[in-house]
Amino acid sequence: MINNKKIIVVLPAYNAELTLAKTYNEIPFDIVDDVILVDDNSKDKTVDVARSLGIKNIIVHDKNKGYGGNQKSCYTKALELEADIVVMLHPDYQYTPKLIHSMCYVIANEVYPVVLGSRILGRGALKGGMPLYKYIFNRLLTLFQNILMNQKLSEYHTGYRAFSGEVLRKINFMANSDDFVFDNQMLAQIFYAGYQIAEITCPTKYFEEASSINFRRSIKYGLGVLKTSIIYFLNKLGIIKSKIFKSI
Repeated sequence: MINNKKIIVVLPAYNAELTLAKTYNEIPFDIVDDVILVDDNSKDKTVDVARSLGIKNIIVHDKNKGYGGNQKSCYTKALELEADIVVMLHPDYQYTPKLIHSMCYVIANEVYPVVLGSRILGRGALKGGMPLYKYIFNRLLTLFQNILMNQKLSEYHTGYRAFSGEVLRKINFMANSDDFVFDNQMLAQIFYAGYQIAEITCPTKYFEEASSINFRRSIKYGLGVLKTSIIYFLNKLGIIKSKIFKSI
């Protein structure tokens, strides 16, 4: 805990057998109270590794629900366990768990309710192996989103995030997509609800075992991002009312 706030790390896992232990062993348990792993019907031994590590809260999907569907299970369980701060960490070791301290202290001290680990702040993205086309897409999509949402994030596409329990209880994340655009819809919901988001510089690593979507899925994701931003803008103008922006 920090300031008597319960901290839970959620691991949305899919075929993370080779990287899960390395990720888990770097989690700072001096402040982290619990870990939840949700396995999205992996084809490898992710669940066996999780059990061998002593992870107590393991949820196994009997069918693949997608990246967004996995996170829905993660956050629902974390809120059920009365988390005050929830850190979403990919178990593929693409993001370092060593930033959990910094991210959680920002929230626990009520500076910001949400913190993102940004690969774009600084110059770590390309040095860490991010494919050039993904870097270009990231910059263009972020520019478009900042204009429509009237924000100034360095990127909307990082998978390393920490939330206060209050934020997760406020936004209607269950109304979001089960696919990769879920991440983007969450940020739109957070801004729509009036919360601010902080960013810290985060190194990233692209390697064979790290999860990454291919070019075709990237295009689909990009179109989903554009749609989310436009829907956000139209909702702000009062032209339409989308269910994803209905608070719960």
